[in-house]
Amino acid sequence: MKRIKPSTLLFVAASIAVFAIVQVLFNTGILNAFWSGIIRLAAVMAMVSLGLNLIYGFNGQFSLGQFGFYAIGAYTAADITYRWEQLHSALGLTVVLAAGVLMGLAILLVRKIVVKLRGLDTLSAFAMYLVGVILAAIVAVWIGNLLAQPATSLFAILPEKISQTIIFFLAILLGGLIAAEASFIFGLPIFTLGSDYFGIATLGFTIIIKVLLDNSDTMLGFEEMKGARGMIGIPKITTWFWVFFFLFATIVVIRNLLNSSFGRAIISVREDETAATAMGIDVAYYKNITFVIGSLFAGLAGGLYAHINGFLHPNSFSFIKSFDPLIIVVFGGLGSVTGTVAASFGWALVLEGVLRLVLPDGFETWRFVVYPVLLLVMMLLKPNGLFGNFEIPFIRSVVPPLKKELQTKGGDASKENA
Repeated sequence: MKRIKPSTLLFVAASIAVFAIVQVLFNTGILNAFWSGIIRLAAVMAMVSLGLNLIYGFNGQFSLGQFGFYAIGAYTAADITYRWEQLHSALGLTVVLAAGVLMGLAILLVRKIVVKLRGLDTLSAFAMYLVGVILAAIVAVWIGNLLAQPATSLFAILPEKISQTIIFFLAILLGGLIAAEASFIFGLPIFTLGSDYFGIATLGFTIIIKVLLDNSDTMLGFEEMKGARGMIGIPKITTWFWVFFFLFATIVVIRNLLNSSFGRAIISVREDETAATAMGIDVAYYKNITFVIGSLFAGLAGGLYAHINGFLHPNSFSFIKSFDPLIIVVFGGLGSVTGTVAASFGWALVLEGVLRLVLPDGFETWRFVVYPVLLLVMMLLKPNGLFGNFEIPFIRSVVPPLKKELQTKGGDASKENA
């Protein structure tokens, strides 16, 4: 039976202690609603930044599109819960669920076809994926409408709190799934670009998403989103428990991913693409999958964010805001999970919390002056970030010791050679 490492036990115990302490501070009123919102926002931003760190810090792909997928997850989850709470219908859930499943199956099916077609250029493959996804989405809308009424009746049987929790949980997961699938399709053509051009393309994606959200009530037909006026009526369900649960799961998944052979391949692409290719690593595949996983975390975070204040506005996902996770990743340290989490909470507690209370009104307009100055100071004094490559023992990869039998054989062999 495999023993649990002390570092794992310590990490779990410390996590439970942090959760319990913060929850007690909320329940006793020591931390008011303002600080409750700040701490939940910090945990959400940590998830977004961890996804970006996976893409940029560990895989070496400079991306400014994280907030675009963050927005997709937020509006997807919000639309599902809005339709349930305000319209008393599970239509949003059934349509998005059908879309997520069928689009995923379409992507897998097209991938099998593309792999067999040797010599197929990137744009032709992208066109095949796009056609498959669009057809799957059309079928999903039809199936979702058929299942809406039975699903609504089923959830209506359950107690209100239980049905709300189930729909909320599914909405968060589906927001992440839709964001991941969108990132896969978007990533196909742009991974042929160099790193700098890739960053510009992802920035363009964020701008496109923001424009679509501004016109979501007219161009896309989602009247409940209200376009540039902002979406209201979203239930405020995201508690400290939910953000802590998803952040904890994100850290564990990234830790296990990085300490696997898959994670080693991801890092090898960052270090030297030519050498990775020579070793038989499919560089394009690992770039795309890393991009998808990072976008998945952004989508999950977006779903949580949508249910904190119960209000969404396209300006919250503008290209200027897309620099926030990049700043956090650079401050914490590229390739440092610990640094990213610490910098996320520092960013929220100091810049969004303390400074708003201490400094006079209107200071928030100076944040885009403060950010670059802090970045310049950081680059001059500590280029590797606050934490550099430091990781807590749970996340740090430790090479296991050789088994006694192997050590004995190695010793015998050395004696024979002597």
